[in-house]
Amino acid sequence: MSTRNTIILAAGKGTRMKSKLYKVLHQVCGRAMVDHVLTQVEKTDMDQVVTVVGYGAEKVEETLGDRTKYVLQKEQLGTGHAVLQTEPLLKDQEGTTLVVSGDTPLFQAETFEKLFKYHEAKKAVATILTSKAPDPTGYGRIVRNDIGIVEKIVEQKDATKEEQEIDEINTGVYVFDNQALFKALHQTSNNNAQGEYYLTDVIQILKEQGDIVAAYRMNDFEESMGVNDRIALSKATKVMQRRINEAHMRNGVTLINPEDTYIDVDIKIGADTIIEPGVLLKGKTVIGEDCFIGAHSELHDAILHDHVTVTSSYLEDSEMDTGSNIGPMSHLRPDSHIGKNVHLGNFVEVKKSTIDEGTKVGHLTYVGNAHLGKRINVGCGVVFVNYDGAHKHDTTVGDDAFIGSNSNLVAPLSVADHSFIAAGSTITDEVNQYDMAIARARQTNKAGYFKKLPYDPEK
Repeated sequence: MSTRNTIILAAGKGTRMKSKLYKVLHQVCGRAMVDHVLTQVEKTDMDQVVTVVGYGAEKVEETLGDRTKYVLQKEQLGTGHAVLQTEPLLKDQEGTTLVVSGDTPLFQAETFEKLFKYHEAKKAVATILTSKAPDPTGYGRIVRNDIGIVEKIVEQKDATKEEQEIDEINTGVYVFDNQALFKALHQTSNNNAQGEYYLTDVIQILKEQGDIVAAYRMNDFEESMGVNDRIALSKATKVMQRRINEAHMRNGVTLINPEDTYIDVDIKIGADTIIEPGVLLKGKTVIGEDCFIGAHSELHDAILHDHVTVTSSYLEDSEMDTGSNIGPMSHLRPDSHIGKNVHLGNFVEVKKSTIDEGTKVGHLTYVGNAHLGKRINVGCGVVFVNYDGAHKHDTTVGDDAFIGSNSNLVAPLSVADHSFIAAGSTITDEVNQYDMAIARARQTNKAGYFKKLPYDPEK
């Protein structure tokens, strides 16, 4: 039975990245480069995917999981040698095999599909994916004869002056007849300056055998960009970001300044949401319809239901229900759940807390390890004192309670429904329903005492 297979080359160290992190695990818009490649491969009709790993193999396997099989290239002896490591898994397969590098995060499934179809239409044994490069310097050139048949791939250092003028380049992506690939690999040699086995040598071997070698030229050179250093990583990120932002705009999202808006690849945004400049949306954030995300807000793994407003604030691993709002300059920390029509004003920090429908926390407040019921009013400067120096403790405030400004609620604590805490109180004991709690010293005015103080307003 004819099969479709893919080999992802992900064994290189990536020394030019100057990083402790394995090269193909560097992220582009929230996803490792090799994960981008595998994701696009998965969108095509593949029977088997094999990833060649080397340095940092366990980290790659941890990232990709069981979505692919793995083989280990113990020594990095070239691309041909890397592909040869997959022979035990693929040598008996009849059909075609795609070979792609794990550091090319911009390739799209549509391109792979077109490459396969072209390969099949030409009845080729090997098909090279090529592109026209604005500046082909450094790339292998595709040399064709007078009728357009591929003659060879010539590397930059070996190209004649005439060949260096060719702008059609080898992208490093191929489709091979599977069994022909492995037969040819056994004929390659490492008799070269680098002492490596090159996959490009397979093309020449097949040509010399009289096999059909085709070349499919893609339209978008940008898509073939490989990442070997931090500069290329930033360029790839910029391209990916443009794609992501344009896709959201086509789906009905308004980005006021898309060039200044960062959105990871896995973000979901509903129609008619407006996003201002300087916003960062990261991780698995989900935003509903008709939301407003104000300038310089940052959301990590946040969930926003419809009609939520975020004004210049930071949200992480938390949820805001329909009609709620936050900011400016507020912080929603992990494991916080904000109910419908809740108002969180400026300089409010919420951590590991639940705030129910209609509650208002206006300004300058810390809410930690708390459950707040419905329609509560929390005044300015309130602190939920949750830490005793060793452990965190919880506070519960019931529906329709009133927490006066500059109050401290010392956990563990329970404040019942319809209770009232007077401003400036430090509350350490339970407050019952319909009670008003006051915990502050009575004011004393000392007549004429101002004149005795060492304070002279005229100095």
